[in-house]
Amino acid sequence: MLLRRWFLAVLLVAGLSVPAFGQDAVTLSWKFEKDKPFYQEMTTTTKQTMTVMGMQVTQNQSQTFYFSWTPKEQDKDKNWIIIQKIEAVKMDIEIAGNKIPYDSTKDAAGTGNPLAEFFKALVGSEFKLTVSPEMKVIKIDGRDDFINKLIKANPQMEPLLKQILGDEALKQMSDSAFAVVPDKPVKKGQTWDKKSSLNMGPIGSYDSTYKYTYEGKEGKLDKIKVETKLEYHPPGAGQAATLPFKIKEAKLNSKDATGTVLFDNDKHRLESSNQKLKLEGTLKIDIGGMTSDVELTQEQTTTVKTTDTNPVPAKK
Repeated sequence: MLLRRWFLAVLLVAGLSVPAFGQDAVTLSWKFEKDKPFYQEMTTTTKQTMTVMGMQVTQNQSQTFYFSWTPKEQDKDKNWIIIQKIEAVKMDIEIAGNKIPYDSTKDAAGTGNPLAEFFKALVGSEFKLTVSPEMKVIKIDGRDDFINKLIKANPQMEPLLKQILGDEALKQMSDSAFAVVPDKPVKKGQTWDKKSSLNMGPIGSYDSTYKYTYEGKEGKLDKIKVETKLEYHPPGAGQAATLPFKIKEAKLNSKDATGTVLFDNDKHRLESSNQKLKLEGTLKIDIGGMTSDVELTQEQTTTVKTTDTNPVPAKK
């Protein structure tokens, strides 16, 4: 369960305001240049508190992923073929006072910790994306190689990984990098929205509604306010048991989901984003036939920065 937090790190959030009139509409659009890569540094910090039978367990996480994106070519349908690569990973996890650090830019050999070995296996993974003219990931290749690397690092996770890392899940994770721009020109104050669903097998599923508001210029960049509504659904009754527990019921609500995206319409790409999300609610979890009530509070902040050069620190 803990290893899956980073899959949710790439959720974008969106916003709503009153349209302004009498202004020129702006067309925000991604554009790619063959064989010219760009890079992104994505950092997610999470603070989670669970209360079970009166006992409180706190988990703190800081995760940084470094990605490269290299456009290769356009096919006959004007879809772009893009290679996405995980260049480096940094993790700092603390569970009930126990710390699990990993930094691929410093520790080439790993630490011997199973979680650290798992994170190490992520580095160097590549996916070949097919991105439509509407900026939607319609195909992703590389899933089998990716899963096999992770299974080699932690064989016990094979059943879970094969369930939660389906093609649709991987497409949605990459899709979020491009999803922020509207499909039509917008004026200051105008809004648009998008929806997505993510099924993570025995962990449950997430339905997200994103609302975006164009807020005009901030210097040379275009500013987009973002806000989201996240709905969680527990796994179905027929879901295969691949975890030592089962989520029977859940009532989780998203709160204070605010954020900002800055888009560079000269370079035609996302420049940076900063988003916050809070989840609160209760779950009923079955462990060995015994059901326990769990109170959950989780605060998450995700930042993304885009650069022309690889931001991965050189190993000393």
